Amino acid sequence: MVDEVTLRAVLDSLPEEIVLVGPDHVIRYMNRFAKEQYAKEGGEALVGRSIFDCHNERSCALIREAWARLVAGEDETLMSENEKRRLYLRAVRDPQGRLLGYYEWYERLTPRGQPPASPEGGPKAL
Repeated sequence: MVDEVTLRAVLDSLPEEIVLVGPDHVIRYMNRFAKEQYAKEGGEALVGRSIFDCHNERSCALIREAWARLVAGEDETLMSENEKRRLYLRAVRDPQGRLLGYYEWYERLTPRGQPPASPEGGPKAL
């Protein structure tokens, strides 16, 4: 069995923002990278706040629509994308399939043929 400390360490090792949100839309966890990326908005102080406090009205509507799709059974929904990144909401379910919440994560896109950069700025080893 993996303990909470180990799970947090794994999530904190990921070089992408991971923000875990409960079914009440309250931020429950942010990995290290998310805290750094959202430092100007409050970083770790965002934990315990509503995700809707951190987004504009249009984004809040998109989150509500995505939540409805997750409730209906989808596991992941693409929220937005541009040439640099894609933003997803991903369902978190218990072993019985009950929806416990969701997390948002970013997929960084790179120019074709180039490996993604590591957090230190160099190419990732394959």
